[in-house]
Amino acid sequence: MRVGVAGIGKMGAAIVARLQETGSDVVVWNRSPEKATATGLPVADSPEQLARQSDIVLSCLFDEAAANAVYHGDDGLLHGADGKLFIEMSTLRPEVQRSLASAVENSGGAFIECPVGGTTGPARAGQLIGLAGGDIADLARARPVLEKLCRRIEHMGPVGSGALAKLAINLPLLVFWQALGEAFALARPLEKDPEWMVQLFTETAGGANVLKVKASAVAAALGGNPDVVATFDIDAMRKDLRMMRSEAAALGVSLPLASRALSVFDEAAATGLGSRDCAYAPAYWASRTGDRMPPD
Repeated sequence: MRVGVAGIGKMGAAIVARLQETGSDVVVWNRSPEKATATGLPVADSPEQLARQSDIVLSCLFDEAAANAVYHGDDGLLHGADGKLFIEMSTLRPEVQRSLASAVENSGGAFIECPVGGTTGPARAGQLIGLAGGDIADLARARPVLEKLCRRIEHMGPVGSGALAKLAINLPLLVFWQALGEAFALARPLEKDPEWMVQLFTETAGGANVLKVKASAVAAALGGNPDVVATFDIDAMRKDLRMMRSEAAALGVSLPLASRALSVFDEAAATGLGSRDCAYAPAYWASRTGDRMPPD
C-alpha cells in the first residue's frame, strides 16, 4: 500500500518522517518543491500525479484556500481520485470538509477527515489524537495508516464532526496561552527567573498539560531568546481562532474569550511575531506595558 502525502509544512513533514520510520511506502508533493525534495522520498509532479501514484492520499494543508487549490486545481487531487481513499488532516471548518468529501466522492474516491490533536513532537512519536469524521468502513480502511500516527482515534460522526471537534479542543489551548501571559504579567513584580516561574506553573492546577512539553520553550521566550523553533506559530493560532468564531457565528454561539485572545494575537502578529512559536504568545503579553486591551 502506497501513501501519498500532500503538504510538507511543519506538521506534514513530521507525519512523513513518522510514516517513513514505520515502514510505509510514501510519495510526497508540496507546492514548494524544495520541501518535498528535502524528505528524500519520491516526489510527485502534481497533486493529480500524487493521487494516481498512491493507494491512500493524506493531505495536511494550511487553510481552506490551500485545500481547495490542491483538490480542485487544474492538476488537483480530484483528477486522480477514482478508487482512492483520502484522509484529510487539515484544520478546516466542517463545511469545507463536507465540500471536499462530496467532490472526492463525485470523482470516484472515498473520503474521511481526521484532524488531530497534537503538534510535530507527538506526530513524530505516533502520539497524536485522531478526530475522524466519515463512514465507519472508510475509517477502517484508513486505520493502518492512522494507527502509525495516533495513540487514540475517535470516530466523531459524519464528515464535519471531526473538524468541529478539532476546533473545540483547540479553543481552551489557545485561550490558555493568553491567560498564561496575563498571569506572568501579574507576577512580574516578583522578579523570578523565567524557568523557575514556568516550572512552578507546570506543577499547579493552573498549568495546562501543554506546559509539560513546552515549559522550556515558554521559559526561553520569556527570557528573550529569539530562537525557539516554531512547531505551532502565532499565525496558525490566529487562523484557528478565526475559524472558531466563524463556526460559532453559524451555530449562534458566542465565544468572548476566543475573540479577545484573537485580538491580542493579532496585535502580537502586527509587531512581527506571527511566525514565532506559540510560546511567544504569553511572553508578548507578559512584557507588554499599559492596560489598554486591543479592540475586539
